[in-house]
Amino acid sequence: QVQLEESGGGLVQPGGSLRLSCAASGTIFSTTTRAWYRQAPGKQREVVATVTSSATTTYEDSVKGRFTISRDNTKKTAYLQMNSLKPEDTAVYYCNLRSGLRSYWGQGTQVTVSS
Repeated sequence: QVQLEESGGGLVQPGGSLRLSCAASGTIFSTTTRAWYRQAPGKQREVVATVTSSATTTYEDSVKGRFTISRDNTKKTAYLQMNSLKPEDTAVYYCNLRSGLRSYWGQGTQVTVSS
C-alpha cells in the first residue's frame, strides 16, 4: 500500500511563495505519474500540474509561469514550487500518485493567500 504525506502549506501574502512536498512510502512497482490537484471552497477539484516518470510536465493555464512541479525519485518525493501567489490560488492542495491502474491521494494541505 502506498501512502502520501504532504507538507508545506500555510498562509502567505499575495505575491509570496510556498513549496509543497509530497513524500511517498511503500512499494511502487511500475513507473509513476505524480500530480498536484487543488480544491477551492464550492468548486470541483482540478489538476494543477503533473510530471511523468520521464519528467514531462503539464500545467493548468492559470499557474503556467508561476508554479513548477518536480520530483526526486530517489526520495519518492514530488514538489510544487508556487511563486507569485494570488488570492485565487487559495485552496486545499492534494498530491496524487498514479502507478499502473492504481491512484493514491494525500490528505491535503491548506494554502491560503491573503493580506
